[in-house]
Amino acid sequence: GETPGVVTITPRARRITCLMTMTPAVLATRDNGVMDQSEDQPDPAARPRRRTFTAEKKLALVAEYDAATRDERGALLRREAIYTSHISEWRKQRELGNLAGPPARQRKSAEQVELDKLRKRNEQLEKELTKTKLALEITGKAHALLELFSESADSEKRPPR
Repeated sequence: GETPGVVTITPRARRITCLMTMTPAVLATRDNGVMDQSEDQPDPAARPRRRTFTAEKKLALVAEYDAATRDERGALLRREAIYTSHISEWRKQRELGNLAGPPARQRKSAEQVELDKLRKRNEQLEKELTKTKLALEITGKAHALLELFSESADSEKRPPR
C-alpha cells in the first residue's frame, strides 16, 4: 500500500521517492481528501513573515562569507537560506556605514499584555454602552410620542360635556 505523505514518481523505470512536509492544512484533510472547513485555524500561509537580521548578524555573515572558500560559501548561503545579493547589499551598507538591523522590540510583560487586553475590552464595552444608551433614549422618545398620540385620540373620542 501507499504510505500517506510519501510521493512516488516513476519516470522511465527510475523510482524517486520523496517525503512531503505535512502542513496543518494537509493534516486537516479527511480520508476523502476534502479540507476541513473549520474557521478556528487560520491558514498559516496567509501571512508570510519576513526574516530580519540584526546588524551584528549581518556583519558576522559577511565576515564568514569573505573568509570562506568557494564551496564553504555555498554551504553558508544554503545553511542561512540567503542569497549572494544579501551579502552584496550588506557589504555596501557596511562600507557606507549604515548597516543597521531592525530596531529591537521589547517584549511586553504578562501584566502589560493583560492590561492591553483589558483596555481593549473596556473600549468595546464603552462603545456598546453608548449604543445601548442611544437605543434607550430613542425608545423613550418613541414611547412619549405614542402616549401623546394616544391622549389626543382619547380626547377626540370623548363627547363634549
